[in-house]
Amino acid sequence: MSSTNGRPKASASQTTTVTELARHLKPKMTAFNSRFSYYLSYPVAEEDLRQYLHEPIAALPPVVDSLLPHVALVLAPYLERPNAKVVASVVTNKPADDKLILSVAIENTNNATLFFTVKDEQVADYHYFFYDELAGLLVSRVPESVNEAWQRLLREELSAEVHGEVDERSWKQKQSLLRRPMASRRDGKPFRDYARDSFRDTMTLFLHGICCDIDVETGPRQIPSRFLRKRLELLKDLFPPPEGHAVFPEDLHGKDRRKAN
Repeated sequence: MSSTNGRPKASASQTTTVTELARHLKPKMTAFNSRFSYYLSYPVAEEDLRQYLHEPIAALPPVVDSLLPHVALVLAPYLERPNAKVVASVVTNKPADDKLILSVAIENTNNATLFFTVKDEQVADYHYFFYDELAGLLVSRVPESVNEAWQRLLREELSAEVHGEVDERSWKQKQSLLRRPMASRRDGKPFRDYARDSFRDTMTLFLHGICCDIDVETGPRQIPSRFLRKRLELLKDLFPPPEGHAVFPEDLHGKDRRKAN
């Protein structure tokens, strides 16, 4: 693979799989802090790095940061999944919509490389996929006490027949679980699969909301707001936001009032 100034170069017909790049780029990463490093395979202006790196990383709760492996971020022009045998490839020309993917993770025990499509994408969308990938890394790394608290909350929701979910991934798992007999909905692999995906989707929303001013879309599949708030309150207790950030608007307003006094 040819390169220019140490950066892999791809022609219009050349692609490089993310698995290959994760190995190749490891010594070429720029350290951001002790937890994160990054590589730009797509030009990003220095002032824009604040939105891609500084702001979303600064918003991470300290407990979340401590649980993550070392994370390498690769900002790519486009990611393509050409077929079922390839996780993804970095390409310079925009793929067809059915082959374009916006993020992918290559994960090992102590490190993970996260690739993101950047060209033609809004920073707000990048933030969502950034936190979604981090939430995916957290799923297998949170303490058992967190899993127990989360599953206890889900069992309460299931007993109350709470409709809806946070995102499509957990919605599908919930529908699959609800098709099972009542006695098997509160434990076993289907329940654990649902708990895993609901935790990831809700954690994504939780982290994204700490960083950015976002709106939760309403719809027939959306979990009612009072139950969503209860989930976010639990995550806030388990993963307190960093100083100067808030989960709910009134948290930050309360801090502002205390400072004014």
